[in-house]
Amino acid sequence: MMAPPNSPETRVRELHATLRHHAYLYYVKNRPEISDEAYDELYRELQDLESRHPELVTPDSPTQRVGIQPLDQFPTVEHAAPMLSLDSGADRESLERFDTRMRKALASGLDTGTGAAPVRYVVEPKLDGASVELVYEEGRLTRAATRGDGQRGEGITENIRTIGAVPLSLRDEDRPVPGFLALRAEVIMRVAAFDALNARLLEEDRPTFANPRNAAAGSLRQLDPQITASRPLDIYTYDILAAVGYDSEDRWPASHRETLEALREWGLPVNELSRPAETIEDIIAFHAELKSMRDDLDYEIDGIVIKLDELTARDELGATSHHPRWAFAYKFAPRKEVTRLLSIVPSVGRTGTVTPVALMRPVELGGVTVSRATLHNREEVARKDVREGDLIRVQRAGDVIPQVIERIEEPDRARAGPWKMPAACPSCGTPLVERGPFSVCPNLLDCPAQLTGRIQHFASRHALDIEGLGEETSHTLVQEGLVRHLPDLFSLTAEQLLPLEGFADKSAIGLVQAIHAARETELARFIYGLGIPEVGAAVARALAQDLRSFGALLDADEERLQAIEGIGPIMAEQIVAFLRRPTVAKIIRELLSFVRPAPPEATGDSLAGRRFVLTGGLERFSRAEAKAALESLGARVTSSVSAQTDYVVAGENPGSKRERALELGVTVLDEAGLLALLEEGGIDI
Repeated sequence: MMAPPNSPETRVRELHATLRHHAYLYYVKNRPEISDEAYDELYRELQDLESRHPELVTPDSPTQRVGIQPLDQFPTVEHAAPMLSLDSGADRESLERFDTRMRKALASGLDTGTGAAPVRYVVEPKLDGASVELVYEEGRLTRAATRGDGQRGEGITENIRTIGAVPLSLRDEDRPVPGFLALRAEVIMRVAAFDALNARLLEEDRPTFANPRNAAAGSLRQLDPQITASRPLDIYTYDILAAVGYDSEDRWPASHRETLEALREWGLPVNELSRPAETIEDIIAFHAELKSMRDDLDYEIDGIVIKLDELTARDELGATSHHPRWAFAYKFAPRKEVTRLLSIVPSVGRTGTVTPVALMRPVELGGVTVSRATLHNREEVARKDVREGDLIRVQRAGDVIPQVIERIEEPDRARAGPWKMPAACPSCGTPLVERGPFSVCPNLLDCPAQLTGRIQHFASRHALDIEGLGEETSHTLVQEGLVRHLPDLFSLTAEQLLPLEGFADKSAIGLVQAIHAARETELARFIYGLGIPEVGAAVARALAQDLRSFGALLDADEERLQAIEGIGPIMAEQIVAFLRRPTVAKIIRELLSFVRPAPPEATGDSLAGRRFVLTGGLERFSRAEAKAALESLGARVTSSVSAQTDYVVAGENPGSKRERALELGVTVLDEAGLLALLEEGGIDI
């Protein structure tokens, strides 16, 4: 039953639509039709109506961006699809290698199986912000998460809702919205807003942020959404990670340019500088143009991104465990400055490698003040012939890690003697050993500096995720002798922590409870937390999925490990050598007396390597559920039909994908055929 024309309910709906329309014009079209004051007046009217009629408040109301109580911690969220990093380079040669790979792949007819295809790219700025996933269900924002390790991140939904540029409901006037839509976006803080925020923090005698990217990431990870709401964050969307339940498949984007247009039509902000490109010269010209604009833009960029435009070709090229094969980041050359090298100190890392670190007179590099820079290893120090007191040129590699690149001649200045790596570890006194250009402390488990790093790694978000056990606390625990080996963590008591600086009753009890909770963890997290050489989060998941238990990992030889996708001879050798060291084996046995790593849920492999496309509506389950069931049996589910597709599952109203499958001779299954395949694999729907 429709509400009367002059009722509060009708007016609330009108205000919702009006405010969303003007937000769309402001954030997406960049052509506001009303003043800020007029918008605020409409907003206040809606607030007043909702305060008098609370039954009319809906989750996607423009007034419901802030108001939740602070969280105790962020939940861990599994992404709808992997959020991979990008392959990158800063020289023309690496760009040309990428372009050559793309042209060879498409020349073989990889995208359709019917012949060579032209190479069409889209180029766009490489935004220097915080990557996030946004999930809309039935057009409403229901979930947001940080990128995390690419497979899972931290749930930051309430914080994302505070960003005015993020629509709480998508527009469907120009294009239907899928029932489930997962997007990738970049949260940024514009330069002027960053400067204003730091000025405010200085006035309040609070720590400032080093750069806009850190400010954006730090603001998103506030447990209190009210704090995030006070920070001037903005956002650009640029990719569809997953979509289910699209009724008008003929209008589904077939290219990246069409994807960006769809995002705009749904009311999402899209960067205005993206454009098509076909040749290396087009790409290099865009790179040069953005580099010249870089200091005039009101947001930070550190290069450009080149992406294949056609989505079918992307699906066929696929991805490595780290990055998509169809995209490349062409970075800007690092920013450089001149300063004075005050001293060189050896720093011991988590793996025992001793790195010479330059302590410098502070210098600003791209808006960040730095006073330390890496010199990599003893041979690099000798090759560059840098000494204490020298004038040096420094840069931020990839605009992140400061490094010394050269010494500047000063003919009339006397120089100090050459720097030498100490013979013994500066942390534990163990004689250092030379491994190529690197000096390494072999005291793997008893060196305080290495132990501090290992504790921090063991407690990190992708490992056991122990809240409150960061660098400073790890250092204190080792320095005070409370933790001499990793297993000692699980015997800590609040009484031991209370005398330490920075601890009170609540924080001491909280850390002990967090450590106790970490006894129940996932096998992949435990493997990653051990800090095994060459084993990152993705490899740890692959080991856990394939071997199913830590005992099986201990028993595996190099040949067995190389049978796991993504693990080569060098990595297998490193893993086996580490786990079979007697001192390491002893520590692991002790850890396993406290920690119970659970294997991942069992999956089958009856459909391993088979490629599926889902189209149309299914009766027994949603397409998202069908996709998960197929992937649990080893299948790969893509969005586009090609000659490499094995099956197209066609439900009700399948659209053009079914016709495309028939043209290519791809097997078309109905829902009964899909159920039969799943039942053969042991899945009973």
